[in-house]
Amino acid sequence: MQRQFNTSDKLIRLIPRSKEQANALKKIYHQLQVDLWQPSSISCLSEETVTDVRIPQNASRTLLAFLQEAHIQYTILIEDLQKALENGSSLQTQRKRRSPSEYNYEVYHSLEEIQSWMHHLNKTQSGLIRMFSIGRSYEGRPLFVLKLGRKSRAYKRAVWIDCGIHAREWIGPAFCQWFVREALLTYKTDPAMRKMLNHLYFYIMPVFNVDGYHFSWTHDRFWRKTRSRNSRFRCRGVDANRNWKVKWCDEGASVHPCDDTYCGPFPESEPEVKAVANFLRKQGKRITAYLSFHAYAQMLLYPYSYKYATIPNFSCVEYAAYKAVKALRSVHGVQYRYGPASQTLYISSGNSMDWAYKNGIPYAFAFELRDTGHFGFLLPEMLIKPTCTETMLAVKNITVHLLKKCP
Repeated sequence: MQRQFNTSDKLIRLIPRSKEQANALKKIYHQLQVDLWQPSSISCLSEETVTDVRIPQNASRTLLAFLQEAHIQYTILIEDLQKALENGSSLQTQRKRRSPSEYNYEVYHSLEEIQSWMHHLNKTQSGLIRMFSIGRSYEGRPLFVLKLGRKSRAYKRAVWIDCGIHAREWIGPAFCQWFVREALLTYKTDPAMRKMLNHLYFYIMPVFNVDGYHFSWTHDRFWRKTRSRNSRFRCRGVDANRNWKVKWCDEGASVHPCDDTYCGPFPESEPEVKAVANFLRKQGKRITAYLSFHAYAQMLLYPYSYKYATIPNFSCVEYAAYKAVKALRSVHGVQYRYGPASQTLYISSGNSMDWAYKNGIPYAFAFELRDTGHFGFLLPEMLIKPTCTETMLAVKNITVHLLKKCP
């Protein structure tokens, strides 16, 4: 059951052209408690920042009048979000979701469906896949991970892939599932895939923020955070990508529990973050790459996020990103920007990619998948296949790159 919005919640895009406009926007956004889609926090708003904002029907008159008065130009990206929600999910595919053996990878799946798909693979693909849990979420759900790769006695390095840290970014979990499907389908026929699975293990977490993802299916399609409770505040949840122990709660994160970028009461306060951090710490030096999948912006980002500085192995990482983006573009001509997150996107502290890099994982990347705002978080199901196909090439490219010698 999707939450019904007041009809005609709108998504608008605007760009403040001066400091004054940016400050005025910050003020009114705060008053109206709008839902920022891009950037993720009011603090990241400055002149020339492309801003996508969801405005509830009851606030839209006030905001639009304010924009006209302040001479801030805007365009309406989605006129009626409720309608877009209903159009985005193709009802004729609902029936096909049920059986894991005819699993449809071109639709979005609920948490229950994704977990039963994982169980099914664990049973039927035991030569290449093992499923295990690394802990439990705040609401007590198991945190499942798939270990993908050919079992061998030799010491094998590994790649960690997670999707769905932010609940509303549904294309992430869809990609994680697609990656597993492609690996299993092409292992015998594609030499590059065979090499990857013979030489490396892949730890894949299709849904990191299980409670939030479930909530985005049942109550609020645009929920972002975890679902933890805070005894002193009525607002629930923490931004699981601001809760890591690296420059925690500094610039680009919020101390207010009602904000979308709330960093939490302390680092690793969220059981989901703690479980993944503990698992990665235990692996020691075995994990060579950390890949996290988000949406939306069409970017491939690497550290640092929390400061403007160049990482020590910059040339190696930058070359891998350049090659990956080039491979991605070769499929459908889709352009991705790449670069250090702080410069390419915005400054943010306490995120998983910086944490992974600081904890000795030399290749740490965050993908911001399609699109650049036309659909935003409501990327239609018909775009799952093209998005996943091109992203697959980028990931293979990065992986093959790290099998070669590089610090």
